[in-house]
Amino acid sequence: MPDEQSAPSTAAAERVIADELRSALRGEVIDRAHPGYDEARTVWNGLIDRHPAVVARCSGTADVVEAVRIAREHRPVVSIRGGGHQVAGSAVCDDGLVIDLSRMKGVHVDPVARTARAQAGVTWGQLDRETQLHALATPGGEISATGIAGLTLGGGFGFVMRTLGLSCDSVRSLEIVTADGTVRTADREKEPDLYWAARGGGRGIGVVTSFEFGLRPLGPEVAAAVVLHPYEHAEAVVRAWRDATYTAPDTVTPELLLWSVPADPAIPRELHRSPCVIAGAVYGGPPDDGAAAALAPQRALGPVLMDLSGTVPYVVLQSANTWRFPDGERYFMKSHFMDELTDEAIGTLLDWDSRRPTPESLVVVRTLGGAVARVAPDDSAFAHRQARFNVSIDAGWRDPAMDGTAIEWARSAWDAMKRFSSGGTYVNFAGLGEDASELRGAVFGSHEERLGRIRAAYDPEGLFAPAARMP
Repeated sequence: MPDEQSAPSTAAAERVIADELRSALRGEVIDRAHPGYDEARTVWNGLIDRHPAVVARCSGTADVVEAVRIAREHRPVVSIRGGGHQVAGSAVCDDGLVIDLSRMKGVHVDPVARTARAQAGVTWGQLDRETQLHALATPGGEISATGIAGLTLGGGFGFVMRTLGLSCDSVRSLEIVTADGTVRTADREKEPDLYWAARGGGRGIGVVTSFEFGLRPLGPEVAAAVVLHPYEHAEAVVRAWRDATYTAPDTVTPELLLWSVPADPAIPRELHRSPCVIAGAVYGGPPDDGAAAALAPQRALGPVLMDLSGTVPYVVLQSANTWRFPDGERYFMKSHFMDELTDEAIGTLLDWDSRRPTPESLVVVRTLGGAVARVAPDDSAFAHRQARFNVSIDAGWRDPAMDGTAIEWARSAWDAMKRFSSGGTYVNFAGLGEDASELRGAVFGSHEERLGRIRAAYDPEGLFAPAARMP
């Protein structure tokens, strides 16, 4: 059966795999005895502590082909690492083989064709740096350290998604090594099933080695509204924010955070880490092209603690929150898609937010619609285009002794909000590995069966089945 895989059972078996990889790859091969082993198995989320048998740090697509060939021969559990920034830590596995693409950093921008070809180890900050040389962008994530691969394969929320769509919507083509070791180019004409699955279907279809993105004019400056509101007015502000989203033009992507005042030198120290409501929105066009009027409703939601709105470089916007999610701290995130944000749902959300276990924990409400909803529901594997909101419960903490408390808060808040959900969950904010089986139908919805058929067709022996089961 495809799912019947096991990791190498002995140290001798692990050595055989490592030795064969060293003979075949140009990139570095790291086993348990290697001095760089702990660094190689570490990912962004400090909650993840897995011990693979071997890490194959590929230098290019040819290395990936060899790693897949050796995996097919010896059948270890396989995981695939791009940026290593995913919450569930699916980039690393216990006692198996990590196919590590993090050193594959090539980016080529064609400003005339308005395309960018980027390898799978590139982060959004690195891609934005290259595309912004030409005042072009493809919609990326909200944290610049996030890898382009995992975010795009899962759909890809971003600050301008109502204007430019999800990250996966800009994928023109991709290169993928499938389980048989074949290097395939997938687009609308060639390998259309792979192309469909890779845009929102998550992991488990093969090893994507590069993406070709379409680019749109944006930047180098963009206009953004960022307003901090006092927490004692939270309920009124959240209701006003919800109402303002209904009339927001597609050029505006509003976002609401129940969080803490950042410890920014520009903000009075006495406010640092105190709870607040942050209403943000980004204008997805030239900052002098009606941006102020379009963003004005997002700045008129209630009493103001601080108004940090203005015009900023796009690369600064994209990296503004990165420092607040540092490598090695501990994270747990689960989300719901919602068609409406009722007064009762807002009350429940605020009740659970008031119990946040740490100042680093937060609740994020993102708005979809616009360009996200204009893509046909079956055009890609992303299954939640008609939802209006995504509500993400994000626990963040430093002390391992807080693990149980922080995760329990996030899971309990998620459970409490479930009755308001439209039944969907975003794959990139879907908890940890143990949450996967419970949420599979919610993640992929009506697309789950087609995804299963595509995976079976390209991977009949289930080489990537463990990856497919992860969030």
